[in-house]
Amino acid sequence: MAWNVNGTYLESCNCDSVCPCTTSGLTAPADNERCQVTLAFHVAQGEVDGVDVSDRSVVVFADAPRVMADGGWQVALYVDASADDRQADALGKVFSGQAGGPMAALGPLIGEVLGVERVPIEFHDDGRRHTVQVANAIDIEIEDQVAPQFGESGPVMRLTGMFHPANSTLTVARSTRAVGHGVHGRSWDFTGRNAHSAPFSWSA
Repeated sequence: MAWNVNGTYLESCNCDSVCPCTTSGLTAPADNERCQVTLAFHVAQGEVDGVDVSDRSVVVFADAPRVMADGGWQVALYVDASADDRQADALGKVFSGQAGGPMAALGPLIGEVLGVERVPIEFHDDGRRHTVQVANAIDIEIEDQVAPQFGESGPVMRLTGMFHPANSTLTVARSTRAVGHGVHGRSWDFTGRNAHSAPFSWSA
């Protein structure tokens, strides 16, 4: 199966500041007893085994031990309801790691798949602000951070050399809204906590 996808990504988690998991290659303990993270991808352009998956979104929610490298993650996958059956199947294979690529590296860490659902997903990029809404379950807005000394027009702060499926360079960001309701028995408010954004470009 040949495929390629590219677009934009955002992440929101329950760490208080820059995530120790991200900056340690998943080997340092998170700020809290469990690491709960939402990974959201909007495919601007993509083709999977001849199926056009452009302008579709996928969201992955993970609940992991404090040291993510220990494995045993519980994961839920949400696929854009606007995708037809072929698109949904193709996106599911890519973003679950079944089709290889960056997400396949996370496969050995997953202990339980909580569910795979097709739901309405709204994803938007507006300069330094990025938002995703997953049905009535997840609502996130993040803002890329700029050092106050540089003013509003200054450069966005970035982390480089990261072990991360989306990109080895991520923005330093903070959630201005990050709430979940009834996500496989979980509800949360991580507003004001750690976030990242990045472009992504994958192929296999």
